[in-house]
This record gives sequence, C-alpha cells and structure tokens, in this order.
Amino acid sequence: MFQGPIALSYGRGHLDITLPRGARPTVIRKQQLPKLADGTAAVIEALRNPVASKPLADLAKGRKSACILICDITRPVPNRLFLRPMIETMVASGIQLDAISVLVATGLHRPNLGDELAELVGDPWVLENVLVENHYARDEAAHVDFGLTKTRHTPVKLDRLFVDADLRIATGLVEPHFMAGWSGGRKVIAPGVAHHETIRTFHSARFMEDPLAVQCNLIGNPLHEEQLEIVRMLGEVYALNTVLDEERDLVCVTFGEIIASHQAAVDFVSAVTSIPLAQKFSTVVTSSAGYPLDKTYYQTIKGMVTPLDILKPGGTLIIASECSEGFGSAEFREAQARLVELGPERFLATLTAKSLAEIDEWQTEMQLKPMRLGRVELYTTGLTGEDRRLTGVEMIDDLSSAIQLSTARSGDPDVAIIPEGPYVVPRYAA
Repeated sequence: MFQGPIALSYGRGHLDITLPRGARPTVIRKQQLPKLADGTAAVIEALRNPVASKPLADLAKGRKSACILICDITRPVPNRLFLRPMIETMVASGIQLDAISVLVATGLHRPNLGDELAELVGDPWVLENVLVENHYARDEAAHVDFGLTKTRHTPVKLDRLFVDADLRIATGLVEPHFMAGWSGGRKVIAPGVAHHETIRTFHSARFMEDPLAVQCNLIGNPLHEEQLEIVRMLGEVYALNTVLDEERDLVCVTFGEIIASHQAAVDFVSAVTSIPLAQKFSTVVTSSAGYPLDKTYYQTIKGMVTPLDILKPGGTLIIASECSEGFGSAEFREAQARLVELGPERFLATLTAKSLAEIDEWQTEMQLKPMRLGRVELYTTGLTGEDRRLTGVEMIDDLSSAIQLSTARSGDPDVAIIPEGPYVVPRYAA
C-alpha cells in the first residue's frame, strides 16, 4: 500500500496523526496519476477532440444562445481553467457574448454569492462578460415541466435558463459519489438544476435503501438510471468532465456528448480510485477530504459512508472534518434532531412510506449506514454546543487518543488511514 506522511486533509490544510505505540498503519491513497502540464491547453484540446460529438467550435455554429452549468462551492472544480476558453470558442463561432450564461447547479444547496461566487467562477473576465446565475430549486416559475420518467415515475422539472438555451453544456468533477456512483456529467443536471420535487423523489427511501445505490457503481444504480432518463428527456446536451489528483491538480479532462464523455472520465479514474484490500479493520481513520467538502457536517457524512466496506462489524470509524461553515441547512438540522430523538430504526421507519423525501433528510438516512455497522467518532473544530449533540455520533477532541482507545477496545493494532476521505474508495477483496 502507498505509504507517506500520515496527515489527514482538513480545512485548507492538514492534521498530522501521531499513532499509539504498536499500531500498524495502512495508508490508503489513490494511485498517483501524472498531472497535466498545462491545464488550459488540455481543455482546449478536449474541446477540439471530443467524445461522441463534434468539436465545440462546430457545435456552436448557428446557435443563438448557450448555457454552461457549473457545480456549486462544495466541489473543487477548476472552473478558472475552462470557462473562458469555452466562452471564447462559442463567441468565435458566432454566439453573442450577451447570449451566453453560466448557471450554478446548486441542487437544493444554498446559492453562492458575492466573494464566494467570485472564488467559484475563478475568473473575473467571466463574471464581467456573461450572465452568472444560481439555480433555485424552490422557484416554481423558474422550471420547465417534462412530465414523469417512464421507469420510476419521477416528476421531471428543470431550470428554464438551461432548458431554453440553444446549446447546453454541463461541467463538473468526476469523483466517487456515495449514492449516485460517480459525480459529474448527468448529475450536474439532476439534481444540479432540478426542481425540488424531482430531487426529493429520487432521494426518497425507495432509491436510497437500494443496495446498488452506492459509490463507484453505475450498473443497476436507480439514481444513475433516473438521471440518464432525465438527460434523454431533455435532449441534446454536452458535458465537460474533470478529474483531479490529491493536490487538486488536473489529471484528466473530457468533452463531448454528456453520457459518453462522462463514461470516458469514469473509465479513466475508476481503476485508480477504488483500492482493493485483503483485510478489514477494527479502526478506520478518515477525513471529509478537506475544503470545500468539509465546510459543513451535512457534507461530512459522505466521508463516513465511503470506507464502510473495510470496517469490521462493531469497529470504530474516526472522521476528521473542520465544518468551518457549521452544521448545514435548517432542514438537515431538523432531520438530525429526529434521528437523535427516535433512534436509527424508528427514524428509518418514518422514511420508508414517503414518496417525497423531506429536504436534506436523505443525508441523515445515509448516516444510518455507518451507525448500523459500528461506532462513529467525529473530530471537528467547527461545531459547538447543540450542534455537536445533533450529529448523533461520538465527539472526540484528540485523534491520537481516539485511535489508541479504539485499538485497545478491539485488541487489533491494524489501523486503516484514508487521508483524502471520500475521494478514495477502499474495498474488501479477500
């Protein structure tokens, strides 16, 4: 297994771990991939040599308008590298600059505004020259109704700004996703710019409790299948997909027809992200991948779910997450309060009869997975008072002491350490 300094991603930096005497660490990282020497040049090359489509310059000819989707602040997508080259290519092909828009695919997250929006876009030229808007999933008038999916009857309503554009492009980051298999591509459309009813339907227990709705799996995954059906209902759409390494540097970029170009990026990254291990561990130490994914406790739950395949039943999962922005939405806080009040089994029973999930309660539902398997302990400097109680997990103030207590409880000195949290998927392969 790849060895190196044992430091967990935390906030904008790292936390060093001092292991107790006698502990045997296994450090689990993605396989190293060569960085692309010139990210902008790689983007331009991808736009000129797409997957299953014409080059962007040809796609843009004769179009009257264009809309580019970008992920919100919870994803470290290198928008600064590709937005201006994409826009300049479109303008060179005849689309007017004032007919090009950038739409932040917030899903049901809060909007990104002010300095945060400037950080997200990463290029002042873009903000000065094109319309940049946030998606608001609760705004009824801002959506176009496509009816129901045929397979699972999900109501499909999508943001009008994107639907009405003559040329539609989604952009994103391809990384493991603990429900949808992989992020990026079709996921930037739904839930990214979908109406709250669409999002709440395929985040209901009918989907979330499906054993195939797990990270790194697209085959039979009900969320992925619904997302593909939604894309086909929408019609012609393209995507630019990025893959980053542990230092957030670009290692792959694909452009083209949305489903094919996303699959090409998944094929590139899957072999190096899913790490086989010959044993399970009584102690697993992980992170929430640092900033921006560890801004809230809501996002932290992803890091709790990803390593479960290598945690022994009854073992201890220790996670470090800064939670610099605190807990998460008011709706998520309410769901966590119900979990703490009712306990895992009774909380789940309240979900299974619903066709529409309450906003953000699906993240609490995902927290049930590690709670069913073992003990969950959280190190954070961003939560205080009642917020710490509402996590529903054990709070710790010292990582090294927590590791020592866990190894003593289990009598097992082996410790799995995953510095990059949910961006790495360990799997048990005996």
